[in-house]
Amino acid sequence: MDINRLLQNLTREEKIALVSGSDQWHTAPIPRLGIPAIMMSDGPHGLRKQEMTGDNMGLGDSVPATCFPTAATSANSWDVELLSAMGRAIAAEARHTGVSVVLGPGVNIKRSPLCGRNFEYFSEDPYLTGELAAAWIKGLQSQGVGACIKHFAANNQEKWRMLNDSLVDERALREIYLAAFEKAVKEAEPWTIMGAYNKVNGTYACENKTLLEGILRSEWGFQGAVISDWGAVNDPALSVKAGLDLEMPASHGVSAAKLRADLSTGRLTEAALNKCVRRVLELVSRSTAGAAAEQPACDYEANHALARRIAAESAVLLKNKDGILPLKEGQKIAVLGEFARQPRYQGAGSSLVNPTKLETVVEELEKAQVEFSFAPGYALDSGEPQEELLAEACSLAQKADVAVVFVGLTPQYESEGYDRSHLNLPHNHNALIQRVAEVNPNVVVVLSAGAPVVMPWLDQVAAVLHTYLPGQAGGGAAVDLLFGRANPSGKLAETYPLRLEDSPTSEFFAYNRQQTEYRESIFVGYRYYDAAEKEVLFPFGYGLSYTQFTYDHLQLSSTRFLDTERLVVRCRVKNTGERSGAEIVQLYVAKLGSPLFRAPQELKGFAKVRLEPGEEQEVEFTLDRRSFAYYNVQLGDWHVEEGSYEIRIGASSRDIRLAETVYVESTQPAVPVPDYRAEAPSYYQLQEPDTRISQEDFAAVYGKPIPELQPVDRFDENSTLEDLQSTRLGRMVLKFTKDALRKELGVVGEADPKWLMTWRIMLEMPLRSVVALSGGRFSIQLVRGLIAWANGERGRALSWWLLKR
Repeated sequence: MDINRLLQNLTREEKIALVSGSDQWHTAPIPRLGIPAIMMSDGPHGLRKQEMTGDNMGLGDSVPATCFPTAATSANSWDVELLSAMGRAIAAEARHTGVSVVLGPGVNIKRSPLCGRNFEYFSEDPYLTGELAAAWIKGLQSQGVGACIKHFAANNQEKWRMLNDSLVDERALREIYLAAFEKAVKEAEPWTIMGAYNKVNGTYACENKTLLEGILRSEWGFQGAVISDWGAVNDPALSVKAGLDLEMPASHGVSAAKLRADLSTGRLTEAALNKCVRRVLELVSRSTAGAAAEQPACDYEANHALARRIAAESAVLLKNKDGILPLKEGQKIAVLGEFARQPRYQGAGSSLVNPTKLETVVEELEKAQVEFSFAPGYALDSGEPQEELLAEACSLAQKADVAVVFVGLTPQYESEGYDRSHLNLPHNHNALIQRVAEVNPNVVVVLSAGAPVVMPWLDQVAAVLHTYLPGQAGGGAAVDLLFGRANPSGKLAETYPLRLEDSPTSEFFAYNRQQTEYRESIFVGYRYYDAAEKEVLFPFGYGLSYTQFTYDHLQLSSTRFLDTERLVVRCRVKNTGERSGAEIVQLYVAKLGSPLFRAPQELKGFAKVRLEPGEEQEVEFTLDRRSFAYYNVQLGDWHVEEGSYEIRIGASSRDIRLAETVYVESTQPAVPVPDYRAEAPSYYQLQEPDTRISQEDFAAVYGKPIPELQPVDRFDENSTLEDLQSTRLGRMVLKFTKDALRKELGVVGEADPKWLMTWRIMLEMPLRSVVALSGGRFSIQLVRGLIAWANGERGRALSWWLLKR
């Protein structure tokens, strides 16, 4: 494709068309110049290809595809080879169904355990997230299918996600929220990146020139196209000028009209538009260059087997008292919990996959000819305990040697579109565990959930196996693990707090519609719990095995070196148990003494080692300048503080087995290391009881005054349907919309997870996005008339409705 020639021959109208989707999933074709449309599809853990009638909220059907474990699950494998294999498999299914770009992976950091979409994200740690994301992208793109890494950036909550302003200090932004994107962009070179819904420090991400041009392209060297999240564009001209290349989905002429007007007035230049058009053409060219004339074959059975392997390697054994697992031959087993028959295996929303097949624990046990009794224990459509179901389960448990209880978060608890308000399991799930534990001491809990939960019954049970959301083959993987055909090797990619109040974000997560202060700064996840010296339920990096491992012989290539050099770290790991298994060896770096507030330690390396009984292996890590650096805001760059650092090797963040000290000489010793002890003392006092970061301290670190909340006295295109409830017409529109949606979705009760997600998204969606996300069923004239009427401008409203202007 001769892009220079095409740019010369494209008309202005064709250029405007190219920077917006032609429908929900395709770019715009220009037939007269031979420019084809290419298709995109959701797919962080499996392809969700919808036909032309598709939607963006997981409501409609999609073509069958392999549902792999979600990112929150596969992250627990800490296995870059497995993530790469998943990427290759998803690419094969994409090619088979004519999809050019897969919308994934999601690499947003788990700032709070409450985020409803955390199941789509890897970790609370940017290093682990970046490594896994890069592997997934490399695997996918090796097959000629493009990745779209998302959501760029600081998109860490679902509530008010399309309007909220993430106020993040520069250091936290660089070290925590951008670092995974940076690693993936530099190492894997994704074809595209998705701009997020939210604002970042006052400017919408999709029109944030600092993010899109300054950091992404100028600093990181990104060469691909930037695509908006679906319905995220606020001002098309500002987005084009900032470097957003493609608005998705089709705006049904709304953005085209605005771009046309702005080009006429000079608010937008053709040169700026041409830059975006060029990058869209480059994406189309790259997508079509390797496209086969015929759709290639795809081995879905092999992909299902891979999904089962990933699920098994990603499960985390949290407790195993007296080696109750694996289960023994001849034991009388009671299988309890409806999840054994109707599994929770993925999350809800735009990542919802229509699986090619679905394994359940009950069916897999029957297939393996395992004798067991079964009782559902609870109903899925209610959180309240039902005595008859509990009594039936307890009766079976009393007669069994072992009771295996399947529980977790039901679909109502976590989804795209809304966040959780607590860390509890459903009441009837907790009740089942507690009641069964009263009649049988040998209780094995199998958890299915995409995010941390509290476990008030932990001391009452013998074992806990956490499968997270294991995909379509999760049932078989769970049986493999329970009976020892597979050995658990997963380790937590996030911290499990003892209670929600222990989280550093508990007071400042999704608490205000206009803005969210990221007061904790860099202290996210284990960085905070370590600094605050808080006990946790399970630490970052934690996971047990059916075997045991020892660590020894830590060696450093140098005890003093310059920060431009590399440090090689080696240690030996030995399987001292009786089973083959895999251990995830973790390397943390700790700065010893600093005027700057820093995390007590940070993950800077990991390796998954597979060992037979008695086998020993040397593990090697290489640390570079970035492994020791922090982001210096005054310098505007990464800086290595001279001094002593401790290199720690551990089985988890709280199980450090080996440590050695190294002295790092800085190539910039004259650069002052920031000291906030006078202006922001609370960041240095997190270990003291009841310490909370004040707004004054946060403002000092943020580097400018915190924006004052602005009163809203008029409705506009960034108002929501929820806002319009204050007007009579708004209430009528809301009732009509609600009734129509309920009929379209076929929902019966308010607790239907599809309804919960859809209605919350509808309520909080800015009116400017209604046209695009409704597929054009609502016109911009209808929307603008509604806004005018709500503002008391009746004549203006009638003009929009009747005259369309």
